[in-house]
Amino acid sequence: MDGPDFNLDFQPAHGEAVTVAAGVQRITVNNPGPFTFHGTNSYIVGGKSVAVIDPGPEDEAHFQALMTALKGREVTHIAVSHTHRDHSPLARRLKARTGALIVAEGPHRAARLLHEGEINPFAESSDIDFVPDIALADGDTVEGDGWSLTALLTPGHTANHAAFALGGTVPGDTGIVFSADHVMAWATSIVAPPDGSMTDYMASLEKLLGRDDRLYLPGHGGPVTEPAAFLRGLRAHRRMRERAVMERLRAGDRLIADMVKVIYQTTDPRLHGAAALSVLAHIEDLVERGQVETDGPPSLDRIYRLAPGGAA
Repeated sequence: MDGPDFNLDFQPAHGEAVTVAAGVQRITVNNPGPFTFHGTNSYIVGGKSVAVIDPGPEDEAHFQALMTALKGREVTHIAVSHTHRDHSPLARRLKARTGALIVAEGPHRAARLLHEGEINPFAESSDIDFVPDIALADGDTVEGDGWSLTALLTPGHTANHAAFALGGTVPGDTGIVFSADHVMAWATSIVAPPDGSMTDYMASLEKLLGRDDRLYLPGHGGPVTEPAAFLRGLRAHRRMRERAVMERLRAGDRLIADMVKVIYQTTDPRLHGAAALSVLAHIEDLVERGQVETDGPPSLDRIYRLAPGGAA
């Protein structure tokens, strides 16, 4: 398998509550872009008493769309998958209006400390003011009237990323996971140090592969209808990227910028900055595993070489 079978067929229906599963509605924010596809998906789970998953950015039209869909219903919980500004900021306003509890893995943090002189390129994308009312450990469950959400901690895209497994909406109807930005049908997740970690991301893929879920509802785009096959494709894709990095090193490339020109030559140039960070994430993992060397901590402008005895 070379990679996942991506699906770009998605009708966002911005501002409308669309039923996507029994007891689950999706409202997509009108914030399209190269990293958000057609926009960020918020989900409403339950009937009269509900949870809102990933309320989204500070967007007036989206807030009003949520309040329209929630009219006559009690909001008991606001579940936040991670603290990028397209997912979490509206949680505070929604809590102020509804009194619901905000639940998440925790505040924003990087996967590792910044190296001396390093700048976090995604710092402005992070909701550093976010603090949940309840911090969820792996496997913790919050419950409402006829539904439950179990936290599946899936670091990689961010250190505090969590997916949520749905239970109880319909008796016997299990196997739905809100996969947020960890697994999306339209594209691979961005893994950008220092916020993200490729080592953590790959471990999180393996964690989900150990489950038997039937449907993923992601943070952007449409559903993943065959999760196990898609996860295997994502794993194969990342391993292919890792091999490509090693091949560029064998070919004589020493700088990440030179590797990106070849590995991502067919990728939208607007995404080359993110691509360079993805290569850095792979290199950090390879350095940790002793297959690649550099002088000092890995960074975007470091000179890299194959380690003696590294992968052939």
